[in-house]
Amino acid sequence: MSDVYDIPVTRIDGKPTTLAAYRGKVLLIVNVASKCGLTPQYEGLQAVYRDKAGEGLEVLGFPANNFMNQEPGTEAEIADFCSTTYKVDFPLFSKISVTGEDQHPLYRVLTQTQPKGVGEGPMRERLATYGIKTNAPGEVVWNFEKFLVSRDGRVVERFAPDVVANDPRLLAAIDRELAVH
Repeated sequence: MSDVYDIPVTRIDGKPTTLAAYRGKVLLIVNVASKCGLTPQYEGLQAVYRDKAGEGLEVLGFPANNFMNQEPGTEAEIADFCSTTYKVDFPLFSKISVTGEDQHPLYRVLTQTQPKGVGEGPMRERLATYGIKTNAPGEVVWNFEKFLVSRDGRVVERFAPDVVANDPRLLAAIDRELAVH
């Protein structure tokens, strides 16, 4: 498995980087989209970030257009939408693919390390009621899937897209990881 800190990523402003600046922090990595029924989750993610950043939490948003063209904008449009609509100030990165043949290496590591998510099932069932075929188990189901990375860079937990930021299961996992120094 590759170290998540060493994988090349690009900030939303176009500058190439890695996640190395976040060593020693607890990371909540989320694939986000601006035109999804789950988009209001930005508000909860921002609240958790605001409340727990001082303890060492970083929320990292990775826009992805893999699901029904729900993130069609440019990086500038995405950044503007997040800033003006949800007052997002947690780090955002350039649009990537989180599933399929062109899956970004970061998401390859995340999904291979944590193939099953907490709360998985209801979202798949709900999408099926709309006639939407979902990815195979282990692959990212939809927008706003969340991966929790420990301070030492281990992918420790994964949460289904419909597990919101203030869900007690997610908050307990974040607090558990923040307590480890």
